[in-house]
Amino acid sequence: MPNRASVFVIFTFAYFLSYFYRSANAVIAPDLAGELNLTAAQLGMMTSFFFAAFAAVQLPLGLGLDRVGPRFVTSTLMAAGAVGSLIFANAQGFSALAVGRALIGVGMAGILMGALKAFSQWFSPQRYPTLSGLLVGVGSAGALAAATPLAWLNATVGWRTVFALGAGLVVVAAAAIIIGTRNTPPGVIWQGKQVDLRSLRIVFVDVRFWRMALLVFFTNGALLAFQGLWAGPYLNDVYRVDAITRGNVLLLLSGGATAGFLLSGWLGSRIGLTNLVTLGGALFVAAQTILALQPPLAWVAATGALFGMSGGFTILLLAQPRYVFPIDMTGQATTAVNLFAIGGAALVQWWMGLIISLFPAAGVSYPPQAYTAALLASASGTALALFFYLPMRRRTS
Repeated sequence: MPNRASVFVIFTFAYFLSYFYRSANAVIAPDLAGELNLTAAQLGMMTSFFFAAFAAVQLPLGLGLDRVGPRFVTSTLMAAGAVGSLIFANAQGFSALAVGRALIGVGMAGILMGALKAFSQWFSPQRYPTLSGLLVGVGSAGALAAATPLAWLNATVGWRTVFALGAGLVVVAAAAIIIGTRNTPPGVIWQGKQVDLRSLRIVFVDVRFWRMALLVFFTNGALLAFQGLWAGPYLNDVYRVDAITRGNVLLLLSGGATAGFLLSGWLGSRIGLTNLVTLGGALFVAAQTILALQPPLAWVAATGALFGMSGGFTILLLAQPRYVFPIDMTGQATTAVNLFAIGGAALVQWWMGLIISLFPAAGVSYPPQAYTAALLASASGTALALFFYLPMRRRTS
């Protein structure tokens, strides 16, 4: 019989896989570029297809979650992710990699939003932010698996085998959601809301939505763009470190993000959700600026941990719609904000690749100033969005 524990554990395991996939290319990027002869622009575009497809699904996903519920919507989408992982594992060129990456994005698109929708039904408003933070914190350990462990697996069995095995785990997680979860607790009848696209107008005309959406566009976008791809080439091209060292630094960055996610709900309930988001945004801008200045490697490792932790704090922007919009609109409101979170990852990742490509390459490597320009552009966008968000601090969340 599904219960609160099974709902939390199963969705968290599924989110672990989602975070692994979104972060994996940072470690294997040099191998992909070398083996399949990809430029920085191609690498950035191909990797961003995960987030582009992820974002494209968000609005219909929100309607489906409010109408049908997370149990079947999430698991159905995950089947596409399993197929995409197999295509990626067998790709022989850019086109197949892009198709596989996009399908993986579709498959992972419903996991976090499905979990948040399920949690809004299974848990009280008082426990919702804490458990949402725990979900993201524990699930984001997938990024830790996509750091040193993936570097070791890549060197041992190769990235193709890793993605083939990953497809099987996605199928297992999808089956667990069907068997081990329900849309509502026992004794509570699921009443899917009759929704259509017109109901989204309530969300999109509210200025509070745009304050959340634009900030999460840059915070989540830059966090996933750097953690999921550009941190690897940054370390490779600027510091000339080997794959294991890259994995170790990424492990600290991902560990910082995991700590930020885990602490976000607890800290947000004590100092205020908007206060924590504001603090996290400010530290996130500072961390990007320091990384852009390319300090010694030891400082990069410490700053990477701060970058991950502060970015993790701002994940509460995905929980904030629960307190701004009616509960029967949580699916639509949260996925609308998440559209900008994941769209930001796709666009920021791509834009960073375009900026880096403006500088002359030496083989598949780019000069240090290319990464300085990309990181400063991202930091500037984050600072502007944070300034626009500040009026939210005057409201009680």
